[in-house]
Amino acid sequence: MENKKIVMSLGGSLIVPDSIDTNFVKTFVSFIKEYVEKGYTFMLITGGGKLARTYGDALKEIISPNNTEIDWLGISITRANAEFVKICLGDLAYEKVILDPDSIPETKKPVLVGGGWKPGNSSDLAAVHAAKSLGAKRVINLTNIDFVYDSDPNKNPNAKPIENISWLDFLLLFPDNNWIPGSNRPFDPIASCEAKNNEQEVVILNGRDLENLGNCLEGKTFKGTIIK
Repeated sequence: MENKKIVMSLGGSLIVPDSIDTNFVKTFVSFIKEYVEKGYTFMLITGGGKLARTYGDALKEIISPNNTEIDWLGISITRANAEFVKICLGDLAYEKVILDPDSIPETKKPVLVGGGWKPGNSSDLAAVHAAKSLGAKRVINLTNIDFVYDSDPNKNPNAKPIENISWLDFLLLFPDNNWIPGSNRPFDPIASCEAKNNEQEVVILNGRDLENLGNCLEGKTFKGTIIK
């Protein structure tokens, strides 16, 4: 039987691609409600996406901020997204946004929502720590791409999608393990190293294809990249 304790990193690119995508959020909330009725529980960690990068870039035009300042600004965006998603989920969600994934309150609510955690990484690390806290061995990373590719598909028309990859090979594919605020990688390098050390599995898939996400949750064949 499939594991029904689900930790998901919900990319800011899905919530606020340019402006808030209310149609996506409505559909996603309906999806979560459907799976709660099937006995699933969720920990959702929201990202900041383009909006966080926009704020960071604006800051650089005004002053010369350090990385910690840029990160805290981005974290505030992820938490605003978390508050928004939490309110949209209504009574299904725990009443407070989770700020520390190492200290998750016990609750009978089927959904918890959190955002970014601390500087030096993205909200992906919060998802990895939340999974460890909850005893979940998998993190599902919902983004706006179908797969991780062996090279940048925007630059290489022959880039090949990857369905399965080890953490070692994934880290070799993205060899720079330094965190840069606003960087746009399939999975944050700090979180990747942590997930590898925790022997956790990360699934990267397109969050807009909710039928495909349902297949992933239910242990059926799905389209995406599995890193383990």
